[in-house]
Amino acid sequence: MPTNGLHQVLKIQFGLVNDASRYLTAENFGFKVNASASSLKRKQIWVLEPDPGQGTAVLFRSSYLGRYLSAGEDGRVACEMDRPGRDCRFLVLPQPDGRWVLQSEPHGRFFGGTEDRLSCFATAVSPAELWTVHLAIHPQAHLLSVSRRRYVHLCLQEGEMAADGDMPWGVDALLTLIFRGRRYCLKSHDSRYLRSDGHLVWEPEARACYTLEFKAGKLAFKDCDGRYLAPVGPAGTLKAGRNTRPGKDELFDLEQSHPQVVLVAANHRYVSVRQGINVSANQDEELDHETFLMQIDQETKKCIFYSSTGGYWTLVTHGGIQATATQVSANTMFEMEWHGRRVALKASNGRYVCMKKNGQLAAISDFVGEDELFTLKLINRPILVLRGLDGFVCHRRGSNQLDTNRSTYDVFHLSFRDGAYQIRGLGAGFWYVGSHGSVCSDGDLAEDFLFEFRERGRLAIRALSGKYLRGGASGLLRADADLPMAEALWEY
Repeated sequence: MPTNGLHQVLKIQFGLVNDASRYLTAENFGFKVNASASSLKRKQIWVLEPDPGQGTAVLFRSSYLGRYLSAGEDGRVACEMDRPGRDCRFLVLPQPDGRWVLQSEPHGRFFGGTEDRLSCFATAVSPAELWTVHLAIHPQAHLLSVSRRRYVHLCLQEGEMAADGDMPWGVDALLTLIFRGRRYCLKSHDSRYLRSDGHLVWEPEARACYTLEFKAGKLAFKDCDGRYLAPVGPAGTLKAGRNTRPGKDELFDLEQSHPQVVLVAANHRYVSVRQGINVSANQDEELDHETFLMQIDQETKKCIFYSSTGGYWTLVTHGGIQATATQVSANTMFEMEWHGRRVALKASNGRYVCMKKNGQLAAISDFVGEDELFTLKLINRPILVLRGLDGFVCHRRGSNQLDTNRSTYDVFHLSFRDGAYQIRGLGAGFWYVGSHGSVCSDGDLAEDFLFEFRERGRLAIRALSGKYLRGGASGLLRADADLPMAEALWEY
């Protein structure tokens, strides 16, 4: 497997919600903690770390402050230690309803309370000591079985999910975590949910909801009967096994899902590596050899393409493009330019990639013409979750408009046509730009939006007016940005 950042295990970040539906918050002033916030923002995000002493205790680090939650012998709690000490060690006790109880390991007391009256002094568990885990990461990812080192993907013919993929290739490897009633569901790209008996169902019924547990930085999924999901049998079918405690078989990594794309050249054929190492536009169908994993370099913002044959696109002698590189370098990076519904790629020699008469790609052009333009299609986001600077995009209650600052998210459906995307939400209504630039979600007709992949894991969305979609102080999604600034970039 490649090791140049393609397989990135997501750092598990989350919020803790008490019985009053308020989030545990770390404050700058006095490094105090409270449970007053009604939504999940930066101050409410925590990271779970294993105890350096290799015990069963864990540490809670504030992502905002970079400091650790602690509980003294007198029950006083704070988030002031920049290095974990004895008082920072907690035991996580999962409850049957999916919530957590946090117990101070050295002092044996339970952590809870309301508003600014939090303490770790309770000798018994009451509703005030129960916490719901709300993941703060983007919910669309790949799932890797720790024991089998295989990726989970949807098996359409068998109607199940299985951990048997060497690579998370294609749309079948995309999973969406759906937060529902203090538990999580695993949703496939065709909008079905994994039930604990291994079957896929259309509704998130009780047996398709799981409690999340963390062990040594890994995830486990516990069903309503207290049993854990695991790959079973030679096929690796994902279902709840017999174990009531998570072992290696029941543990998973969540990995970032990079965009996977196909490109169509001016001859209306797909760019492919089907016939060898040369990257050529010579195929009429869209399969694995025509699919490329696209990564954006964090420093240069240039694109890197990785093929299903195991090689990166790279610039070779005389401007040729081959899928042979095993390491990322300057020659494997391409600057992407957006030309309306098409894109152009500039190689490290300063020249544009074009399609030659025989279909092979080469970086030999000084200007952009018809042969230098490609249609780029994102294939592994048929369902879409968007997160901006202030939160997730979600339907506004009682309105046809969209919020951009929510801690919960809606799942939107994506379709593609001639270099542009159409976005559909609840009730099958399409997105469109209404009066004064507001984006609405109840359109009868599909309106086109252009996607520009600007940063790793983030894209800009451009309306037909040429304006970019952004969030803002109003919390509403609007198409009124002239440039793809930070508030117009969306994690997807």
